[in-house]
Amino acid sequence: MRVWFRFIRLNRRVTAAVASELRALGLSIPQFDVLSTLTEQEGLTQQDLASRLYVTKGNVSGLIDRLVEAGLVERRAIVGDRRSHALHLTSEGANLARQGLAVQTSYVSRTLGQLDPGSIAELERLVLLWREHARSDSSAV
Repeated sequence: MRVWFRFIRLNRRVTAAVASELRALGLSIPQFDVLSTLTEQEGLTQQDLASRLYVTKGNVSGLIDRLVEAGLVERRAIVGDRRSHALHLTSEGANLARQGLAVQTSYVSRTLGQLDPGSIAELERLVLLWREHARSDSSAV
């Protein structure tokens, strides 16, 4: 359990540190999650985005509304689908996403990047193994 609690506390510390740096750009972590996800694949629907972010479509809906209002994301009609829209970054949204990614890259370099390559490889191996067990846990919701 000690490792579990250390992992949880580390996650909180890392999240707080990155959130602070993203706030300086005017972004929350959920907003950055949307922008960075759309840098990976534009044209996602709100349902696709919610699934990728492990949140409900309702949670994403309000977030997207605010990002559209801020001029960072735009909804585009999908031919043949009157109920869904494809989400795309505006040029301002793409620029802000790049800045946010630079913030995270810098933080990772200053922290995780201080480990030697062998330790990073072992950590990745263990995290992927843990993820595999978590995904196969039938008691999880």
